[in-house]
Amino acid sequence: MHNEDAMNEEMINNTAEQETTLNEKNRFMKVPTVEQIRQCEAEAKLSSLELMENAAAACANWIKQRYLPDVHILVFCGTGNNGGDGLATARMLIEGGYRCSIYLVSFEVPYSIECSKQLLLLEERNIEVKKVKTRNDIPAFPQTPYVVIDALIGIGLSRPIKDVVLHDVIEKINRCGGFVFSVDTPSGMYSEQPMEEKQLAVRANFTLSFQFPKLAFFLNDNHRYVGEWAVADIGMYSRFHNHNKIQASHFMTEHSVVGRLIPQRKKFAHKGNFGNGLLIAGSNNMMGAAVLASKAALRTGIGLLTTAIPIHGYNILLIAASEALCHCDKNKFHFSGIDLTMLPKFNAVAIGCGLGVHPETIAGMKKLIDDYKGTIIFDADALNILSRHKEWLNLLPPNCILTPHSKEFERLTRKTDNNYERLELQRQFSIQHRCIVVLKGAHTSISTPQGEICFNTSGNQGMATGGSGDVLTGMLLALVTQGYTPIHAAIVGVYLHGLAADQALDNQSYESLLPSDIIENIGRGFKALKG
Repeated sequence: MHNEDAMNEEMINNTAEQETTLNEKNRFMKVPTVEQIRQCEAEAKLSSLELMENAAAACANWIKQRYLPDVHILVFCGTGNNGGDGLATARMLIEGGYRCSIYLVSFEVPYSIECSKQLLLLEERNIEVKKVKTRNDIPAFPQTPYVVIDALIGIGLSRPIKDVVLHDVIEKINRCGGFVFSVDTPSGMYSEQPMEEKQLAVRANFTLSFQFPKLAFFLNDNHRYVGEWAVADIGMYSRFHNHNKIQASHFMTEHSVVGRLIPQRKKFAHKGNFGNGLLIAGSNNMMGAAVLASKAALRTGIGLLTTAIPIHGYNILLIAASEALCHCDKNKFHFSGIDLTMLPKFNAVAIGCGLGVHPETIAGMKKLIDDYKGTIIFDADALNILSRHKEWLNLLPPNCILTPHSKEFERLTRKTDNNYERLELQRQFSIQHRCIVVLKGAHTSISTPQGEICFNTSGNQGMATGGSGDVLTGMLLALVTQGYTPIHAAIVGVYLHGLAADQALDNQSYESLLPSDIIENIGRGFKALKG
């Protein structure tokens, strides 16, 4: 039987060996390229017309679940397959008793085969389709409440719209007062490259993506076009998901998948089974960060937590997080170093929350990097110190976790022109420095040493407040300490962090949400994931 110290050492040494690529297990939702989506469509067991009917049914059902038949629906279609999706959606809505005005904007000739088939189905039912060939054909929008369905252009666009009539239709949609629903992707928006300055695209309130999310949906620059979004299963997912034939580089978290990463606790488990973690945090006037991170680690199931703080924070931590073991620095107001003989017993270390950047603190962090060989989680001031000493990045142990927000990442690397460039920079940074980067934002992106990126899908805008990052750091420390691989700790920790914030909205608003509310709802988050 291993003693506790031996078990801790074994967990540290085996961390890197446990890692796997996100592709390998095929459990994460892939975010494929446009080329891969088309390949998947071509290899699907269903015909292109069957896929179109499934896509249209998903759109029609979404509308039916939210609007009564008395709403006026304006459907703008192109002449490609996206237009065919729109025509089929309109047919299904009309057959369901909805009032639809259908407009076919003829900017592309010839029509796609599937679009032509959908036109024929409408003609057979004597459903009118109005052709829009000139600016004079563009309809006036009604005064009564209405919905606009955008099915003009699908995925794959790589240049700005030049057609004058199509340009005017999109401008009119963007000026309308109705609810705008985009089919698969907003018309005019690129799926895989940055938009040009003042480029025209539909600004949707909601986008229903078929089978897979598009990379563009996760980036802040494109939110004004995409709006809220969801993914609809149209019957080709198994081809892409269940085989290693197509390798993705981008992924998305799903509730069920994250839940399966959380192990069940055994009946006869004891605290030693859940690791021993060290949190280095706090400085003069910044003890709140140490408290938040400590309480978050404790709520996330850590076996033993030691929080290293300056002497003056002892009473604060003792009162606010009495379950944590307290290790006082020799300095009264800042971190100056850790007793190196202590380090081998810790399964993971987190540093940075409220730490400050005193010269002694910087020297103490350098010693930690030199002497600790397990996973280190760097946040806040620890990231600021790394940005001043970038040569240290090459000294980090493999599979460390860095948790910057956009400005901190910019200081670590360089300024970028757009979100796509920053995403690629994040990927290369993780590869070069063999680390996991948790780039915090609305869809936090988690990059791995293998060059893969996973986007988070939980959380809300109420988390945009000081202290939320400290909570995440404590949670990540707890998960790595318990034996999660650093990659899985990052994915589970970020998702659980956002889920707890979502749960907190049962009693709070976006404006009133506090980091402590997130901590108090971590347990509810665990229950939701395991239930």
